Amino acid sequence: MTPFTVGCISTCYQSESVADGVCSGIGCCQSGIPKGIKYFEVGFNNYYNHTRVMNFNPCSYVFLVEQDQYKFTSQDISDEFYSEHSGGVPAVLDFSIGTESCGEARRKAGYACVSRNSVCSTASSGSGYICGCSPGYEGNPYLKNGCQDIDECKRSVEYPCHGKCINTPGSYKCTCPPGTKGNPTTFPCLPVPPRNKFPIVAVVSAVVGGTLSLLLLLGSCILLYLIMKKRKKRELKEMFFHRNKGRLLEQLISSDKDAAERTKIFTLDELEKATNNFDITRVLGRGGYGTVYKGLLSDQRIVAIKRSTLTDRVEIDQFINEVASLSCINHRNVVKLYGCCLETEVPLLVYEFIPNKTLFHHLHGPDRPTTLSWEDRLRIASETAEALTYLHTAASITIYHRDIKSSNILLDDNYTAKVSDFGTSRLIPTDGTHVSTAVQGTFGYLDPEYFYTGQLTEKSDVYSFGVILVELLTRQKPMSIHEGRSLSTHFICMLKEDRLSRVLDDRVVQEGERKRVQAVAELAEVCLRMRGSERPTMKDVATELDRLRRPKRHLP
Repeated sequence: MTPFTVGCISTCYQSESVADGVCSGIGCCQSGIPKGIKYFEVGFNNYYNHTRVMNFNPCSYVFLVEQDQYKFTSQDISDEFYSEHSGGVPAVLDFSIGTESCGEARRKAGYACVSRNSVCSTASSGSGYICGCSPGYEGNPYLKNGCQDIDECKRSVEYPCHGKCINTPGSYKCTCPPGTKGNPTTFPCLPVPPRNKFPIVAVVSAVVGGTLSLLLLLGSCILLYLIMKKRKKRELKEMFFHRNKGRLLEQLISSDKDAAERTKIFTLDELEKATNNFDITRVLGRGGYGTVYKGLLSDQRIVAIKRSTLTDRVEIDQFINEVASLSCINHRNVVKLYGCCLETEVPLLVYEFIPNKTLFHHLHGPDRPTTLSWEDRLRIASETAEALTYLHTAASITIYHRDIKSSNILLDDNYTAKVSDFGTSRLIPTDGTHVSTAVQGTFGYLDPEYFYTGQLTEKSDVYSFGVILVELLTRQKPMSIHEGRSLSTHFICMLKEDRLSRVLDDRVVQEGERKRVQAVAELAEVCLRMRGSERPTMKDVATELDRLRRPKRHLP
């Protein structure tokens, strides 16, 4: 990780100039710490000689604190600051191990999940991994033998047993004592009636009667088992529906009449039938947030069904956010949401099937050279810009996508662009211009101003779109390095040094008119400016791309 420095300056000429609750540089200053740092060091520098100032308190304090957990007061500049705060302030730290996936980490020395009964999972940030204990075990997975077996028999509330309980590694057995029968994990065991002694003359009738009774009992048990199984499945569906915030989603969808007509909450039975019980042959692709299956609904619509791989609270919120976002959208260049299913532990999204893969695949796919002509690329850029303009200005509620990248732009049979994946998007209040939120996105596309300030604005999507323009012009991946610089930085340097042709894709050079290519490159440079205030709006970008797509005689 490349070291970098952030800081702030505070002054205090007169004590009466210090304002409670304001930490803007008078008596107190603050600086945000970007996400992803592995360590930090602090230091102080004085830029003023205080020896002649009477009653000056030379003490200075610096601390890392959770956002919104500290409110500055004028009393904090006194000597009692440390004791008043008991020597500490609240902070929340998240961590992950390395940057490799679980599969990559297992093959290397230093793999952290050393306990025999530990499991590895991808960190919530999408980079690195964390360890946990296997089901039926608890403890510290980072220590050898740190995950110990749970004695379920001693935890009757969590693991009910109305009979004889026997602990086993990672699980337990629950059986009825001799002389009783039943399902002890659900109901108390019932005593077995004593056998009747039949006279010898009644042996035949007893055998026949016993057989019929046995068959009747067996049939009753099977029927009872099927009823219990069906009831348990129904209860599980209801539990998952509640845990997956189904009521909240119903309210969000029903609040918009158009959205309610377009969006349906599917049952699990419908989606299992559509995917042949989620057969592995129906898998279209796998990503950081889940697996996508191809399905056929009862009305013969071909759909793509997204199944999340993890179920922590953050990802459930992202899932609900994606449904709420897409249900408000109706645009030809945005993937259509058909509905969702909340009756499983892992929530499901159902949206239109886009058959021609992603823009990333057509630009960087290893199987063959790209088939995208210069005109195709210019049209795809224009359609994507129109979709983002709609999200920012024309939708029923303003939406900032927050993760615009070429792998989130799908192409149909006619290579028409469809913006997808709204799991990290944010709905903006009608009177708002930005929202403060934890930084999320994909490196290489992430707005640097958003990265440092945590304030998401419409210009954050503009920056990401500028990176896509560079991809279309160069056919190079955003994370590729040139002379120690990222692709975007290298591209801007080549443009300013009038050496643009050295970084352009050969097909763009061969097919594109020089003035048009230069204009698109200059548009990308404006979108990639460090300050969001210097970038155009998506509406301005869409207007310029539409102008560049006109026949030559209409261009100035």
